[in-house]
Amino acid sequence: MDAIANGGSACEQPHLDNDPNYYFALPEEAPESTRIAMSYEVEFVESETDWTDRWDVYLIGAPDDDIHYFSIVNSLMIVLFLTAAVTTIMVRTLRKDIALYNEMQTLEEAQDETGWKLVHGDVFRPPQTSPLLLSIVAGTGAQIGIAFFFVLICSSLHLMNPMKKGQTLSAIIFLYVLSGSVAGYVSARFYKFMGGKEWKQNAILTAVGLPGSFVAIFIVLNLFLSVAGAATAVSFFTIIKIFMLWCCVSVPLVLVGSYFGLKAEVFEIPTKINQIARVIPPVPLHVDPRVACWMGGILPFGSVCIELAFIMSALWLHQIYYVMGFLLAVWLILVATCAQVAMVLCYLQLCVEDYRWWWASFWNCATAGVYLFLYSLWFLSSRLDMVGALPIIVYLTYMGMISICFGLFCGSIGFISSFFFCRKIYGAVKVD
Repeated sequence: MDAIANGGSACEQPHLDNDPNYYFALPEEAPESTRIAMSYEVEFVESETDWTDRWDVYLIGAPDDDIHYFSIVNSLMIVLFLTAAVTTIMVRTLRKDIALYNEMQTLEEAQDETGWKLVHGDVFRPPQTSPLLLSIVAGTGAQIGIAFFFVLICSSLHLMNPMKKGQTLSAIIFLYVLSGSVAGYVSARFYKFMGGKEWKQNAILTAVGLPGSFVAIFIVLNLFLSVAGAATAVSFFTIIKIFMLWCCVSVPLVLVGSYFGLKAEVFEIPTKINQIARVIPPVPLHVDPRVACWMGGILPFGSVCIELAFIMSALWLHQIYYVMGFLLAVWLILVATCAQVAMVLCYLQLCVEDYRWWWASFWNCATAGVYLFLYSLWFLSSRLDMVGALPIIVYLTYMGMISICFGLFCGSIGFISSFFFCRKIYGAVKVD
């Protein structure tokens, strides 16, 4: 129902404007006890617009629409640029390299090989550094991405109303928990490929690693809130109950996903792994994974930075964010950007005969989470006016959690894309 409020009845309002008979004259020396009685009438008019669409009136034709379109165009330009780069690598460079490698017949010609084919016997060698952790972060990132995707789908189809922040947060947690089987499957399958044996540890850490860390952080934050007497502080037993509820629902789903992941066949690889690892030559600075990862994280962050400004304003400045269709398009663009950045940087790394692409492919995109946290620091200093240390601590804690989730999601996309990219290019080469 829509309400119309005025100084009298709806039909009398035009006759009240500028009517001296209704003026209330105050004496020059009015006593402090002077009281003025105010009244109004409300008439309710039935509306045919659904309640879920009432907020659209604030967005249709709003000046921010052009900025949202500009955000989409900006992201599409980045994707088109990366697509052109990937197409050049895949269609021209790789096709030429593969044809050249396959035409080599003599041993003398084979000795003159250079580039990414030389590491065909080591490119699928499991990472020497924490394969368990790599599989966990890959599965957790996939779970975050799937959960966020279904949240956007539900919002776009009006199955949930983003204006109800409590409902939205509950939906995010609910869909994240239900996506536990995805995390278990992805984590277990990659861990099995890497030759891992501690599958129970892999499944349990995948289930409770990220939520357990966040609960620990929130408990510390809640202590500060309780000491300060903040109204947002919650009971310690409430935190424990939520965590136990999370584990009781999420852990079984992760174990189910891990079961199917372990029962699935090991990923087939087109080349055999050498018994002795190849010596890695000196790597140029611009291809060094410790440097390239910071260049790779800029593009995923840049593809969503404009939309992030609206999201941050909705989170911390009480503004309205209701264009979930735009956000779904930006999410798809982000996935494409992460995949293409990871493949390009992985190819450049293999060309200098560095086969340590496993963790590098993850960090090439995961550093976007670092840029998001740096952006939140700028947002704090330029847009927010917080008084006291406690609000700043709360802000940094929540933005740190969001940045970690964003980095895990981007890193997971980069790692999975690079894995299938390597299978594709080495599967096209004839290797004795």
